[in-house]
Amino acid sequence: MTDASPIADVVARMRQRLDALPADLAARRHFLGTYLRTTQAVGRAIDQARFEDPEWVEIWDVRFAELYLQAHDADLATGAAGVPRPWRLAFDAPPDLPALGHVLLGINAHVNYDLPQALLAVISDDDFLDRRLMARRRRDHERIDAVLAERVAAEDGELAATGPRSLLDRVLTPLNRLASQRFLRESRQKVWHNTVELQQAHVNGGYEKRLGELEVLSAAKVADLLRPGQVLLRLAVTGFGVTLPPP
Repeated sequence: MTDASPIADVVARMRQRLDALPADLAARRHFLGTYLRTTQAVGRAIDQARFEDPEWVEIWDVRFAELYLQAHDADLATGAAGVPRPWRLAFDAPPDLPALGHVLLGINAHVNYDLPQALLAVISDDDFLDRRLMARRRRDHERIDAVLAERVAAEDGELAATGPRSLLDRVLTPLNRLASQRFLRESRQKVWHNTVELQQAHVNGGYEKRLGELEVLSAAKVADLLRPGQVLLRLAVTGFGVTLPPP
């Protein structure tokens, strides 16, 4: 990842937002810092030739990040106006929520709601008709799982450094890491399904309606994460992703 690469540019923009966060929004650092480091890891994976179409992955990853930056900037500029519901709930979460909670809220809003839109932004309607190309796109989509799984332990260490953990949290750490890897894989499978559903609506009509349905489902999942309890263990049972029903 060179200093002039698109991913390096979006990482710099993330760092700028991180440095500019006001004190009353310090809790946002947990997700933003995690996302910044994860984006850097994707950049390294691209440099290591771990994808079949690295140029496409880079364009896609930047488009994905831009959806988060747009929501973040809109929230700072206008508050709730113009901010999708999943992000409104994540941004408005109690600041004293554990760091892991803030990270999970951000991941949920970003993966469930933003990721299908990012994929559609870089896969044309004609591309969807090319089975070999779509198979390659899906394989690269799934290869991101390995990059994220490699980050779980390191990010757990970053979060542990933000403050003390209860005895129960420390005992459950290995299970939580396994749960994290499981729900990341599960949610990506559902993201692909939702991307196909949105693309069909784009071709046949009703895209805005279907996107609205995805927004409602994603917001409901964020709201569920705000309930008290061992969130990761609950997600390991109930699942992290959301699934658009048939139209």
